[in-house]
Amino acid sequence: MSALWSVGAGLLLLLLWVRHRGLEAVLVHHRWVFVCFFLLPLSILFDIYYQLRAWAVWRLHSAPRQHAQRVRHIQEQVREWKKEGSKRYMCTGRPGWLTVSLRVGKYKKTHKNIMINLMDVLEVDSERQVVRVEPLVSMGQLTAHLNPMGWTIPVVPELDDLTVGGLIMGTGIESSSHIYGLFQHTCVAYELVLADGSLVRCSPTENSDLFYAVPWSCGTLGFLVAAEIKMIPAKKYVKIHYEPVRGLQKICEKFTEESKKKENNFVEGLLYSLDEAVIMTGVLTDEAEQSKINRIGNYYKPWFFKHVEKYLKADRTGVEYIPSRHYYHRHTRSIFWELQDIIPFGNNPVFRYLFGWMVPPKISLLKLTQGEAIRKLYEQHHVVQDMLVPMKSLEKSIQTFHVDLNVYPIWLCPFILPNNPGMVHPKGNETELYVDIGAYGEPKSKQFEARASMRQMEKFVRSVHGFQMLYADCYMTREEFWDMFDGSLYHKLREQMNCKDAFPEVYDKICKAARH
Repeated sequence: MSALWSVGAGLLLLLLWVRHRGLEAVLVHHRWVFVCFFLLPLSILFDIYYQLRAWAVWRLHSAPRQHAQRVRHIQEQVREWKKEGSKRYMCTGRPGWLTVSLRVGKYKKTHKNIMINLMDVLEVDSERQVVRVEPLVSMGQLTAHLNPMGWTIPVVPELDDLTVGGLIMGTGIESSSHIYGLFQHTCVAYELVLADGSLVRCSPTENSDLFYAVPWSCGTLGFLVAAEIKMIPAKKYVKIHYEPVRGLQKICEKFTEESKKKENNFVEGLLYSLDEAVIMTGVLTDEAEQSKINRIGNYYKPWFFKHVEKYLKADRTGVEYIPSRHYYHRHTRSIFWELQDIIPFGNNPVFRYLFGWMVPPKISLLKLTQGEAIRKLYEQHHVVQDMLVPMKSLEKSIQTFHVDLNVYPIWLCPFILPNNPGMVHPKGNETELYVDIGAYGEPKSKQFEARASMRQMEKFVRSVHGFQMLYADCYMTREEFWDMFDGSLYHKLREQMNCKDAFPEVYDKICKAARH
């Protein structure tokens, strides 16, 4: 009872302090207070709800039976929109704050919201090595479902809450992408409800134009209702090799060399300064040296990027065996390194042991509670960007990131980009090796100004025939946007399928110049 009185008294004092300082001041200058005392417990409740729901669906086998009925409900909503005169664009009814993207989707308030409650794994076909899922299935949910069966998917993008629909309509990448490509390249079929209410299946051999146009279209060609994704056999561990490298030229040479080796199941780089990095390569295995097993996903373990940095500081190589699912979600607990700006003491051993089991807070809840003051603060003094550039331009790209942003660590992830039709493909006729350069944090560049600096970055990326991930803030004009992306197939299909009155153009949906 005395413990309850102590907790109650502590909460009362906290509320009095918040009232004295003002809620907005606390949210801006002491955000960790709100996150630790409110968002972390709320995030746990969210997780419990979705885990219980997934268990219930699995036990009752309700997902396959109810899928067709749910799709028909979506079709009915679209047909009802047509009967009403097609006066407004359509969009999914999922609240904008639930998405992992930091962008605030104001269009949700003006467009016709189509409710899409599709969040189940539908079928695991071991013979075809394909899993069929609904669009709101998350990466955490999918790996938890497949791993006990001995399967995984070839590309498991970081962060548990990323959904299949977001990774297809946008894009997704992981350290296995130097072999398998982007997330879209591991998909074998999509099912969509189109602007006329019809249900269509597309694949490389069936409605192939639509199949290649869907990725990166951000839901502006139709509503995704199911996807089929390749599966590969899962193994227990990833044998990971850490190698610190110094000197920008040596870093780029080593990273390129390892990215070209198909015997590496995983390749990743963390750049801690302009000329210091750790290059990691991984191999899937069922055998492990017990003394070298590191269950990095356990709540009390150091954040992964901090763990990796130890090899750089000690100037030594190392080998570890990380359980596969821990490896797939190695950056989740610290949201890469974003959580250090929200909870500065989050990697402290005391905090990890006492409260690490509640980390991370849901990104969706962070968005929901950030308020206008924090949103503006982040917009002007914070970057979350992924730029995809040819590997041959890596050194020049890192130098540009350093001058324009000066944000560290920087994430380096290689991927193979095939010359398929669609919005994103290499400049030539051949498959080409690219790299995702991820910058997340507060820029230290003295001349940083959000709009001007990002426009400069976008100009550089266009000049090397690179691409900007569309979850992030985009400052390009319409002409610049379609100079970066190939819109020929996309515009052709929007015309053919009467999308112009049903969905906004992708540029109008995601770019700041169009939204303001």
